[in-house]
Amino acid sequence: MSQTPDGQTVMIEMIFPEQANHYGTLFGGNALSLMARAAFVAATRRARGAVVMARSEQVDFTTPVRVGELLELRSEIIRIGRSSMRVAVVGIAEEMDTGNRREALKGQFVMVAVDASGRPRALTEKTAKKEETV
Repeated sequence: MSQTPDGQTVMIEMIFPEQANHYGTLFGGNALSLMARAAFVAATRRARGAVVMARSEQVDFTTPVRVGELLELRSEIIRIGRSSMRVAVVGIAEEMDTGNRREALKGQFVMVAVDASGRPRALTEKTAKKEETV
């Protein structure tokens, strides 16, 4: 996982056969899991503490990701509420032999900052400012 200068969190995953369906492409459930993980890391960085997923929204699979391709997941906080964050995740597939890249999937996730008891906790201005300087 890395973070770009514009604040996006980037995760790269090689797609292996155990992640695929019977067509030799990334199984949708595994794609959702990877996207959720990318959203979780971006939200955790913003909250500087524990977060949980409250919702996944509008996940679109626009093109299959084949076994042997790389999947670059870019996640970005697009809205911050009192305790929740909306995180956009875009998956870009890359062919290893040609380097050709294409958008393969995208979706949004609502993540909520929680305290030690698992209850929503407010995202403070201090947390937001700390993240903006990174």
